[in-house]
Amino acid sequence: MPLNRLLTLGVGACTAVALSVPIAAAPASATPSHHRTGGSLVLVGGALADDNAEVYDDIVRLAGGRGKARIGIVTAGAPVPAEDPDADTPDCNNSVCNGDYYAKLFRSYGVADAQWIPIDLDHPGAAEDPKVVAQINSMSGFFFGGGDQYRYVTTMTRGTAQRDSAALAAVRRKLRGGAVVAGTSAGAQIMAGRDMITGGSTEPGLRDGAKPGYFDDADVLGYLPKGGFGFFTAGLLDTHFSRRGREARSIRLASDTHHPRVFGLDENTALEVTGVGGRSESLRVLGQRGVSVLDLRRARVTDTGGVWGIEGVRWSRLTAGDAYRANGWRVVVAAGKAPVTAVDGPCTVPASDDVFYDYALVGLAEGLAGQAGCASVGGTSYEKDPQWAARLTRGYGFAAYRAGESTTFTDVVIGIAKA
Repeated sequence: MPLNRLLTLGVGACTAVALSVPIAAAPASATPSHHRTGGSLVLVGGALADDNAEVYDDIVRLAGGRGKARIGIVTAGAPVPAEDPDADTPDCNNSVCNGDYYAKLFRSYGVADAQWIPIDLDHPGAAEDPKVVAQINSMSGFFFGGGDQYRYVTTMTRGTAQRDSAALAAVRRKLRGGAVVAGTSAGAQIMAGRDMITGGSTEPGLRDGAKPGYFDDADVLGYLPKGGFGFFTAGLLDTHFSRRGREARSIRLASDTHHPRVFGLDENTALEVTGVGGRSESLRVLGQRGVSVLDLRRARVTDTGGVWGIEGVRWSRLTAGDAYRANGWRVVVAAGKAPVTAVDGPCTVPASDDVFYDYALVGLAEGLAGQAGCASVGGTSYEKDPQWAARLTRGYGFAAYRAGESTTFTDVVIGIAKA
């Protein structure tokens, strides 16, 4: 997708202040019992390329196939035209032109019909409009675009209890009935259950911890206790994951909110979830990069000179074709991937001086897998107030596999502390 279409968290964010919201165990919309086996999710970590046929074809297939699929496009997370200085140009980046863009793109992948669902901040009543509900009911699949996930909360839920609007209730029914619901970036994040992340930078988040609410300050690690739409409840979600070095911020959020598991979605990569909410729910990775699973069940929070830290986070990273059994916490490596054989000799993996950015931790883990002489690898944060150190070691279940340029690994142990 062209750069002018890459919507990232916080772009065009609506004016807001920190919310004061009580911690809830789980919203009604986030309980698995709301979903009958049959519906599917395709959750993309952002920066979904127009030519990623593997992901687009999968969405179309799950929506009924070429010539049959009918896709509803929801772009309520984007700025509205009045907020877009390029609204009347080919460089536009707003809810209306993005809806048209995705509709044309899905038609190029053979769908019978693709339509924009006119819900955004310019149309505050649309999510209760019977005509919009009828439009949703005519679709076999949905695609939620990027932007700011809090705008989806604002436009498609009602009140502090975040009750379903008529439109969201209709999408929920379609998912229960077997439809596919896909999303990229904020459009994937909004599918999360309780404690959905609303923003935040890694180093400030590590330093200050997670806070309930939505904040104009992009550094604040914010989360919404009642969550997003609650379609995905196997763990916390985060997007643009290793590209933006969000492993650490997700670990801090999970620790502070007592979640044992995080799913981190890399860019141009999808986590396909079939049988949503049922006992046979199955997860599979599609696309260019990987999906990380962070396991905090045995993690231990530490304190070094009054600075938060953590030890014992277990990290597995799945790449294209790999599956994950959420109920058993089990990685299923795709057939044909060769085990990585570590090379003997001294460890030559260099320490990173910007460990929370641009696949730095992934590169270190790959180095750990490839060199037998490395007992541990790591690096330090770019920020120095305080400066953080991250250390990776092999867990008891450590293994690595390769196919082409992609490395799958399991049970890398992460520790984070003051440098």
